[in-house]
Amino acid sequence: MGVEPGPRLAVAENAEAAARLAAQTIADNVRRAIDARGRAAVALSGGRTPRRMLELLASEDLPWERIDFFQVDERVAPTGDPDRNSVCVAAAFERIVAAHPERFHWMPVESGDLASAARQYSATLHSLLPASAALDVVHLGIGGDGHTASLFPGSPLLDETQRDVAMAASHQGRERMTLTFGMLNRAHSIVWLVTGSDKQSVLARLMKADAGLVASRVRRDVAVVVADAAAARSAVR
Repeated sequence: MGVEPGPRLAVAENAEAAARLAAQTIADNVRRAIDARGRAAVALSGGRTPRRMLELLASEDLPWERIDFFQVDERVAPTGDPDRNSVCVAAAFERIVAAHPERFHWMPVESGDLASAARQYSATLHSLLPASAALDVVHLGIGGDGHTASLFPGSPLLDETQRDVAMAASHQGRERMTLTFGMLNRAHSIVWLVTGSDKQSVLARLMKADAGLVASRVRRDVAVVVADAAAARSAVR
């Protein structure tokens, strides 16, 4: 494993090792939050890349009744639709969801009034977070176009300063609800998971703080990027 500053880059041998390291990193940050204030608040991304990491995180020995889980973003789709990020997260945390369903706060994307639903989710976040309205840990991924969460190149949400949760325009046939940079950048810790040779270029740009990359708008001083060797090949040259 190699380390680079700003944000810190932790390179694991392969995707499995990267998933394990990311899960351990999130768990360690959760433990620190619980030690400090008795609770923790975590926002998770979904999709294919973090699936193994989520399974490994769910196997950690943590006081699950003290942890509130939120979503970074969600596609507008029916319950159980495989496009939903909640499907991936709920499957990984199946045992814990069954034992503590009240600790999992799913984005209400089935509402008939999505703008109101986004405001409702923001209110839920603020009611459960400390006065600083800061999440303890945010897990993020990055797309080949440099997007993160549902914050895409050219989106008006890139300059959103008033709302912590908002509706994004349709992308690949789905509207989405997403945390905005305001909420993401108040987090006490940010853990990126980036794997695969197809992410070499975008990861190198992220590590260099390329101003043209949407993901570069995410706060760097509290972030660690966990990558496998395939993704990190260009970033560590």
